[in-house]
Amino acid sequence: MADEPRRPRRPAMLDPHEADELPGAIDPALRSEIAHTTAAALVHQGRATADPDVVARLVALVETEGLDVVAALWSDSAPTTLPGALWRLYVLREWVRRDPETVADRYRQGTAAVPVHDVVAGVAQAPGPADVRAVADAVLSGVYTGDLDVALERAGAFCRVLAAGAAFDADRLDVVDPSGATRMTLGASALLRTAEELEHAARLWRAGVLD
Repeated sequence: MADEPRRPRRPAMLDPHEADELPGAIDPALRSEIAHTTAAALVHQGRATADPDVVARLVALVETEGLDVVAALWSDSAPTTLPGALWRLYVLREWVRRDPETVADRYRQGTAAVPVHDVVAGVAQAPGPADVRAVADAVLSGVYTGDLDVALERAGAFCRVLAAGAAFDADRLDVVDPSGATRMTLGASALLRTAEELEHAARLWRAGVLD
């Protein structure tokens, strides 16, 4: 009986720091140029078309290309740049897409603490998983079909509400699971920092200096 053809092995994923040490690795300056060029081209393409299918494909970029591909393009970019802002929006949508139940629960908890930001985020009252997914999609769609600064501010408000919800979760965990509460508190701080970065990026876009 003839041997079955061997299936090619999938290449192992490299740690970003290991990749930087490889001979011929992309120069940081070139990597930055690629990040800015691809981000600008993507936004221009989306804003230049009236085809909803094109916008839908851009919103689903991570699902079609993979988070690691998008990360390789933009994850090293500063939050004060267009690729950095886009990276944060896509990561936020990916989290919502993968764990909408947790996101919806934390959002519901956070609305009482920051009602103004709840209004800006534009999420349905007492949202469920489908509602937060719809908002994440709408925010990214707004990058390509509406005012980019509005989309960034909406995402920032969304993160602020989630940060408040995570802080409430941390308070409840503090007695029964102190280490879990610490992790939750750190997560809340990271969400708040992301909110501030997105809001700053919105101001830069309005000033014409987000590139």
